[in-house]
Amino acid sequence: MARHRGQVAADNFLTFLLDYLGLEPHPVAIETVIECQGRRLTVEQLGWLKGWVAEHSDWSRKRLARELCTLWDWRDGQGRIKDFAARSLLLKLEAQGWVDLPALRSTMRRQRQRPQRPDCFREPELIEEPLSALQPLEITRVRAGTDLARRWAYLIERYHYLGFHSVGENMGYLVRDRRQRDLAALLWGAAAWKCSPRDRHLGWSLTERKAGLNRIANNTRYVIFPWVRIRHLASHVLGRIARRIQRDWQERYAHGLDWLETFVEMDRFTGTCYRAAGWQSVGMTTGRSRQDRDRRLQVPRKSVWLLALSQ
Repeated sequence: MARHRGQVAADNFLTFLLDYLGLEPHPVAIETVIECQGRRLTVEQLGWLKGWVAEHSDWSRKRLARELCTLWDWRDGQGRIKDFAARSLLLKLEAQGWVDLPALRSTMRRQRQRPQRPDCFREPELIEEPLSALQPLEITRVRAGTDLARRWAYLIERYHYLGFHSVGENMGYLVRDRRQRDLAALLWGAAAWKCSPRDRHLGWSLTERKAGLNRIANNTRYVIFPWVRIRHLASHVLGRIARRIQRDWQERYAHGLDWLETFVEMDRFTGTCYRAAGWQSVGMTTGRSRQDRDRRLQVPRKSVWLLALSQ
């Protein structure tokens, strides 16, 4: 009986620890210890991984992540290795004490390259006209490596309060009026890995969330430039993009989308343009970051918004 109580206590502690670290226990398979970054790991696999990392202690963390993807054939729908997911997995396992990663090589870390100001760029004069006077709007999908992409990235870096940052599957749009004046820029990326209000609204189980995440695009950046004062522009642009992003995403990533999501920082914005464009507010975040290992880091609470693309 004492041993049974001890096992129960151990199981309860493991459940608490996994929740504390933001890792997922698997509810069925008893041999599975955690589910993290979409992969189920058993005690045996964790033991192998710990030894494998120790054997390659001379490798960088980046190389460990890439080699692990190759060993596990961990790839996205386009066949590209999921090295960012692998790196996140290793960091979470290190936080739990399952692996000991090599020290960061600070001398080899590159500073984030900020988008450079285009040579011919200058801010237009204030634009205060009816939306109809600017039509037809030009909403251009940004393609990497082009002059337009560099201009678009600079505009987001310069005028969005979070700056420019993109990883993984992503897509950008630059909005101009009929006179080719810059009005707005948007960036869409991968869905948040875990979002309780969204997951509850969609009625997702853990398995359904894993299967459905790549069918959601997250509007991570949306900026109307400070020289633009056009009523209804923001919601109009959201509606236009919602009608085309399925096709654009399918063309680029060989899979479509079912939902769009975004997170609105309530201390700064109200989400009016999303509501006007038909989006639905489904709840609030908790005000803690996924990087908050000690549960002390407070971040702004955000409202969670969704738009169904499949009618």
